[in-house]
Amino acid sequence: MALTLCVVLAATGCASLAPLDGTPPVVAVPAAWSAAGTSGPQGAVATPQGFNLAQWWQRLNDPLLTTLLEQALKANTSVRTAQAALQQARAQVDVQSAGLLPSVGASASAQRSRANNSTGNTFQAGFDASWEPDVFGRVRSGVSASEADARAAEASLADVQVSLAAEVAVNYIELRGLQERLAIARSNLASQQETLQLTQWRLQAGLTTSLVTEQALAAAEQTAAQIPSLEASLAQSRYSLAVLTGQVPGALDATLAASAPVPQPTAELALAIPAETLRQRPDVRAAEQRIAAALARVSQADAARYPSFSLGGSLGLRALTLGALSGGSAVTSALLGSVSIPLLDGGAARAQVRVQSAALEQARVAYESTVLTALQDVENALVALRGDREKLERLTAAADAARNAALLAQQRYSSGLIDFQAVLETQRTLLSTQESVATTTAAVAADHVRLYKALGGGWQPAP
Repeated sequence: MALTLCVVLAATGCASLAPLDGTPPVVAVPAAWSAAGTSGPQGAVATPQGFNLAQWWQRLNDPLLTTLLEQALKANTSVRTAQAALQQARAQVDVQSAGLLPSVGASASAQRSRANNSTGNTFQAGFDASWEPDVFGRVRSGVSASEADARAAEASLADVQVSLAAEVAVNYIELRGLQERLAIARSNLASQQETLQLTQWRLQAGLTTSLVTEQALAAAEQTAAQIPSLEASLAQSRYSLAVLTGQVPGALDATLAASAPVPQPTAELALAIPAETLRQRPDVRAAEQRIAAALARVSQADAARYPSFSLGGSLGLRALTLGALSGGSAVTSALLGSVSIPLLDGGAARAQVRVQSAALEQARVAYESTVLTALQDVENALVALRGDREKLERLTAAADAARNAALLAQQRYSSGLIDFQAVLETQRTLLSTQESVATTTAAVAADHVRLYKALGGGWQPAP
């Protein structure tokens, strides 16, 4: 029986997460995300029309990212491994289901023997059939366990897809952020080199000292030293994306060579109550199905303590010559019924029931842990997103002020109104704030990706 999640809203403002048959533990979850902010009642956010959590990357409005994600979900080695595991689990269901049906076999033989100088031939052909009625449900329980394992394997495949989609998106965002930081470093280097040229002219004119020129040179070289490191990180990000999409490192160098802005969502992400969003988590679904499989195996172990019945029969032909096989006298038949009753096994059958019961309890605890982890993931992502948004707003204002300060300092230094130390300080501040803005912009986008992942987005039903 498929296990589902249901939501019970209590007067205390909390919900309980429990399946219809009560097998998994009831996990109390809040009726609204505590870190969701203040948009809407109880911190919830209104659901945008047409939102598709399964393909959340479309909200980032980046066609290249969409292409990379679709390719990764088809060609990544982890996805292909999980797909093979799912096919294996589905085949195991067929193996177990075959135990409910009779088995039929055909045989043929020819024998030549000699005794006391006489030689004889014997020819046989026939069919054998056997069937074990599943009176106490042992085989049916095995089938149920295999079906639950197959559903858990399907959810595990979805979990791989969720993690992969998030990893590709985060790597892509990191790459775009590195490109922005590289552009900032090069722009600041060009500005510092202009300042260095200005100090050299003033030194030649006797308007400044060698100390000022050396300080300008040191600042320019420090900025230039950041560029090789950023270029190396860019190359590594391209290699990571190539491998994630099932290609060799370097295969995406030409595709990702051109710079582009960090993709950002165009609208707020909607949040429902936690139980609704947890239904999208493949790991929660997999944990549910593992409980179902463990419960079926308890029933299977219990049924093994009771008698088993079997029916067998054969129908064939036996004769001394091949021609005689067609005669009615050559027909042989047999029918056998048997029962097997376990009497003394040293307590092994009862112990096996305890083994499976302990496995069921482990599955229940694992389910509870998975639900709590899912709640933590969403809350952590919301907190990080809210904090980084506020940080980005402040840094953007700081970068604008630093840009104006650097321009004013450059102009006043050119006019001889201030010393060079003020120019250095404003240039350092400008570079630092611009880098922080670029890093935080990428962090905000990555926070959205982690939130989509925490909500279980990024997978499609397995074929």
